Amino acid sequence: MKKIILLTALVVLASCKQPARDCTDFKIGKFKFESKINGVMKTTYFERNDSIEIETYEGKTDTASIRWVNDCEYVLRKLHPKNMAEEKAINIKILSTDANSYLFEYGMVGSDNKQRGTAEKL
Repeated sequence: MKKIILLTALVVLASCKQPARDCTDFKIGKFKFESKINGVMKTTYFERNDSIEIETYEGKTDTASIRWVNDCEYVLRKLHPKNMAEEKAINIKILSTDANSYLFEYGMVGSDNKQRGTAEKL
């Protein structure tokens, strides 16, 4: 009976393992993010240092400021918004990491509508 309880406890503890989150490896660098929009695969490239992110999407380049909330979460705000939608800040939270990519969740600050994506470090 003790063996069964011990085995059950080990299985429960093993299943509660948190995914790796070594976010500091992804604060600075060049990255690629691919997403399917209306059935078409689109690629965004971005370069990030501690306080600025420069993004290139479909030949257009934008710059955003970065405010780090903690090692795994930051807020992006476009420096030169062209419309009201671009004025809204975007919250990005890194959920898990591996050797050269990370899974993240993003959405407008204050919105419950979140999406997920994976960024690859180049």
